[in-house]
Formats: sequence, C-alpha cells, structure tokens
Amino acid sequence: MNKKYLKLAAIAFVAWYVISRPDGAASLVNSGLGGLGNAADSLAQFMSAIP
Repeated sequence: MNKKYLKLAAIAFVAWYVISRPDGAASLVNSGLGGLGNAADSLAQFMSAIP
C-alpha cells in the first residue's frame, strides 16, 4: 500500500478515537508521556553511573 494512504488512515483513526473517547485518549497520552519520563529518568541514572 501507499504510505500516504496509511498515514491518512492513521490520522483519521486517531481523530475518530479522540472524538469518540476523549477520556480514553487522554489516558493513553498520559500513560505514554509517563513512560517517556520514566525512560528519561532511567537513562539519566545510567549515564550518571558511568565513571
């Protein structure tokens, strides 16, 4: 398939999900950002442990 159509389909799905379930979408974004924060903290601890 063409990448352009897959990208448009993904954007349409995200828009539909946000409109139909805003609480679920907000929870998903919150979880994702929390995971990125945890990953950044772990990376910082690793870098500070290197002599």
